[in-house]
Amino acid sequence: MAVAKARKAANKANGKPKPAPSLPKTKENEAQIAVHWKEEEYFHPSPKFIGQANLNDPAMVERFSETNFPECFRAYAELLHWDQYWHTTLDASNPPFWKWFVGGKLNACYNCVDRHLAQYKNKAALIFVPEPEGEAATVITYQELYRRVNEVAAMLRDFAGLKTGDRVTIHMPMIPELPITMLACARLGVVHSVVFGGFSGEACGLRAADSGSRVLIYADGYHRNGKWVDHKASADIAVETAKKEGQSVDKVLIWKRYPGHFRSESPMIMGRDFFVDEVLKDYRNHVVAPVSQDAEAPLFLMYTSGTTGKPKGCQHRTGGYLAYVAGTSKYYQDMHPTDVYWCMADIGWITGHSYIVYGPLALAATSVLYEGVPQFPDAGRPWRIAERLDVNIFHTSPTAIRMLRKAGGDEPNKYNYHFKHMTTVGEPIEPEVWRWYYDVVGKKEAVIVDTWWQTETGGFLCTTKPALDPMKPGSAGPPALGIYPIIWDEEGKEVRAGSGAAGNICIRNPWPGIMQTIWGSPERFVNQYYKKYNKDPQSKDWRDWPYYAADGAVLAADGFYRILGRVDDVINVAGHRLGTKEVESACLSLPEVAEAAVVPAVDDIKGRVPVVYVSLKPGIAPTKQMQDKVTSAIETMIGKIARPKTIHIVPDMPKTRSGKIMRRVLAAISNQMDTGDITTLANPDIVEQIRIQVQGRSRGPVKEGPEDIKMFGDER
Repeated sequence: MAVAKARKAANKANGKPKPAPSLPKTKENEAQIAVHWKEEEYFHPSPKFIGQANLNDPAMVERFSETNFPECFRAYAELLHWDQYWHTTLDASNPPFWKWFVGGKLNACYNCVDRHLAQYKNKAALIFVPEPEGEAATVITYQELYRRVNEVAAMLRDFAGLKTGDRVTIHMPMIPELPITMLACARLGVVHSVVFGGFSGEACGLRAADSGSRVLIYADGYHRNGKWVDHKASADIAVETAKKEGQSVDKVLIWKRYPGHFRSESPMIMGRDFFVDEVLKDYRNHVVAPVSQDAEAPLFLMYTSGTTGKPKGCQHRTGGYLAYVAGTSKYYQDMHPTDVYWCMADIGWITGHSYIVYGPLALAATSVLYEGVPQFPDAGRPWRIAERLDVNIFHTSPTAIRMLRKAGGDEPNKYNYHFKHMTTVGEPIEPEVWRWYYDVVGKKEAVIVDTWWQTETGGFLCTTKPALDPMKPGSAGPPALGIYPIIWDEEGKEVRAGSGAAGNICIRNPWPGIMQTIWGSPERFVNQYYKKYNKDPQSKDWRDWPYYAADGAVLAADGFYRILGRVDDVINVAGHRLGTKEVESACLSLPEVAEAAVVPAVDDIKGRVPVVYVSLKPGIAPTKQMQDKVTSAIETMIGKIARPKTIHIVPDMPKTRSGKIMRRVLAAISNQMDTGDITTLANPDIVEQIRIQVQGRSRGPVKEGPEDIKMFGDER
């Protein structure tokens, strides 16, 4: 019956979407982002997928309607084990500092490990795939995970002296000891702050100082792109940086990538540095009772990776966060205990916290961890891993999809894997890239959920319901269950569905996954996320406190949201506000183009003009004809207003270790500004190559540059 209802709901949308109306003829004001996207065709889930889906009953949608808010979120909380049931689902008496499942008590580690032992103790919880292809994968069952987490928790409590409420900073790569350490912290009620392994020791030290961590946890090293990275050296820099900020570090705990074999050139500091594998010998088979935590007790801090200003420690709660990631993992990623799920993100980002560790393990799924880069030693590596492990749910970013498409567009066809479901996350995905993901990677079998959310939000905000909604390339889809968005312009006027105009997407209501505050800075939390559209600071009504996401969006007539990227990443060309993502998408519509980045350059007449950087697929020559082709694509899809000042065909883009293009660096080069610190880039050498290509060999005077370009493309 449920399946029949689901098919009926999906079939309602079988027609073609309505074309977007043309933009109004009146001159656009500063509030409006110009939108020229065409509406794409629908793709539909297969009957086979619908039949097995966790969310295939349309009645669930009604359960989460606004009339049932906030009690609708009981459906997520009831997926967990509670030591004590809550008495109030949402306490909104002190907006915007919401409290969820008030009075409830639980432990996140117990929910992710202990409670599964009765039924799943011999099932794989984690499968670790080393980057060196000659090394075997390591399978950690739920029973083994339980044993290891307990031993580490005992060590953290009795040797490191950590207690409930303390903070600990973890700067580690993608090895199984990272989630084990996180879960051990959660078992004790210790607040963990994980720093992405690719960040510098200085970045780690600043975060440790901000959170007040006196214990750092490191690894000696790891494999990355065929090279051994000596990671222990960062620990010394982190300790010194924290000290300069007024925070002393008592202990540095070092995990060895290869137990029993220390592979760092950096010496151990007596009395400060300790090898975890040696200390753990004293805690063999120790069992630590999970500390029952208040639902509002902080579970972790996740610092945003902005390159300007003080890092923001997004503080996430235990009960609401765990409920939200469990619910969204079950219903949107369609996780069952029988699934083998691989999220190719890094645990050092929020995606890894929510959808590698806490969400999948709360549902007793099997979660794959891969140590290295996806295209090492070649672009077939991800598909060999998927084939070998029989992965059936795959989750990655548009950045990684573009990289794999560039490096080996036909590689997936060579391997016998079958995904039922694929996720894309982290930034908008261009329709042409989406189609490759669907046709080639998904073999036209897998459903795709194109998700929109943020570090601050804990979990998905917009996404299709995979068995109920059709998919539309480039569109994140309707709101997630229990999320009620609205798009406003700068004056607070609603931008209506189907109007063809864009504005600022906001969420009108609180939800369990939303961060509690910015660690140590509640004023910054209110000012950054709630002040913009709050009309009455004295109001106690949650309806007066919409969440401002700082992302631009357009709402189609069918109720699907298309996210345009950060509102900061808008180029104002002669009063016409162009979203950079749209221009990049036009470039990527050409089959020869692998990657594209659009940045603003100062222009005496127009104020700002777009400068386009593209890298081509292997074997394509960087000719004048190719530049003209890119210009033509932009003018055809958007118009002459978007005509770029220059098109640079470059051998590669400057990228972070996680693969994101550093548009800030390209904007600096285009405007003869200082590129800033580039030492943490995955490929810092490319910056000088691009600078010479753009500016010539002689260095001109470095300019200060306007603020909008200095900060362009930053993750804030």
